[in-house]
Amino acid sequence: MEITYFVTGAAGFIGSALINRLLENNEKVVGIDNLNDYYDPFLKRSRIENINKSLSKKSSWKFIEASLEDFMTLEKIFKKNQPTIVINLAAQAGVRYSLKNPKSYIDSNLVGFSNILELCRNYEIKNFIYASSSSVYGANKKMPFSEDDQVDHPISLYAATKKANELMAHTYSHLYEIPSTGLRFFTVYGPWGRPDMAPILFANAITNRKPIKVFNYGEMERDFTFIDDIVEGILRCSKRPATKHHGFDPYNPDASTSNAPHRIFNIGNGKPVKLLYFINLLEKEFGIEAIKDFQPIQPGDVQATFSSTQKLKEWINYSPETSIENGVKKFVNWYLGFYGK
Repeated sequence: MEITYFVTGAAGFIGSALINRLLENNEKVVGIDNLNDYYDPFLKRSRIENINKSLSKKSSWKFIEASLEDFMTLEKIFKKNQPTIVINLAAQAGVRYSLKNPKSYIDSNLVGFSNILELCRNYEIKNFIYASSSSVYGANKKMPFSEDDQVDHPISLYAATKKANELMAHTYSHLYEIPSTGLRFFTVYGPWGRPDMAPILFANAITNRKPIKVFNYGEMERDFTFIDDIVEGILRCSKRPATKHHGFDPYNPDASTSNAPHRIFNIGNGKPVKLLYFINLLEKEFGIEAIKDFQPIQPGDVQATFSSTQKLKEWINYSPETSIENGVKKFVNWYLGFYGK
């Protein structure tokens, strides 16, 4: 049977990197993205151009500009292309942005996500993978964050929508036997990254000799995870659809097991990095000392993230392995080439 991958968020950071890998593996891919202006659409279009440049004769790739909220258009795409595996990476991203623009999160992350679930049901999708987030751990202080932990205390609307996605996917898995895997991404960085995320914000400030806003006075830690490691994890999950967990105990249920074909995994480096060390690495690679503007922690932010990846390793025999030093070097090389600094 011919396999067709349907990838949402195709012009996004993770989506475009995943599609490049799928096409390298000669997979058939249909990608959609609405190319919205949450951040510079030029970068999004450049990612699509980068995919098109790297196509081989064996590549089978189609890009369609469409929104998750547009059910009628999505249904036409599903009917015409008959996807086998759906990977949902489209979402309204950003914790701080959710404080000012809540409606966009409801539209994309809830309405749009429900549209994808309904199409997975109608077209009997064999494997559904979707992006969750480390932000679901919210106010939790116990480290490392584990899939066994309860995640009932989000501190941003973005996190709440990601928790809702996990519940919605589980429900569809239970009702319609759709194998579904949710991946809680931890601070993804690397080439072609989002310009609203710390690496590019810091790089822009350093290269333009402008101050970097260092929140919580530098007392922040993030489980930075390199983009190639994220993509490898998604690819491996695409080859192993979720199954029911036979150890599920309905009388004493825990958060990481289910009687439905639904799994949730952390995907992070498992090595939290102090924000100031990350800035030091950027300074070293650029050969420029950063101007630091120390500020209090922002609403919706957490002080630290730290992933336990044992369950992911047991499931797909893989856990992220790129060191922060190598990852930053690769990011800076791309940044200098793309932005011509």
